[in-house]
Amino acid sequence: MNSTKMRGGAKRKEAVVFSLDTASGTPIYRQIIRQIEYAILSGRMRPGDRLPTIRALAVELKTNPNTIAKAYGELEIRGILITQVGSGTFISNKKPAEGDNSLSRKIKEVFGLFMREMRSLGLEKPELIRMIQAYKDGGNR
Repeated sequence: MNSTKMRGGAKRKEAVVFSLDTASGTPIYRQIIRQIEYAILSGRMRPGDRLPTIRALAVELKTNPNTIAKAYGELEIRGILITQVGSGTFISNKKPAEGDNSLSRKIKEVFGLFMREMRSLGLEKPELIRMIQAYKDGGNR
């Protein structure tokens, strides 16, 4: 599994962390698309934020530049990204439609599996909330 941080434009200090799973069976370009869409939907990336260059992201993710170009190209066709020659690739004003992709469905599916597993271990809601908060605060990284 590969992961890297994607820095937005000067407006944003947060970074989007790509976590690529080469064993998942999901093509890498699709994983990149989903993660960019989620970053936009969750507000971690906003219109005008600049994405890394194709070459820079390919080096960071240790993947072929054509893979990154394919992901950026598909998002550009859908109007989610804008490429300005000589300036870079930016998030457009158009948000990805949550229902148009399987991202929301996948998140719900993963969360449902997680909750069922936690219940089977006998964990109660207050304990789960504490564990999730501790993880969020950096306790289990």
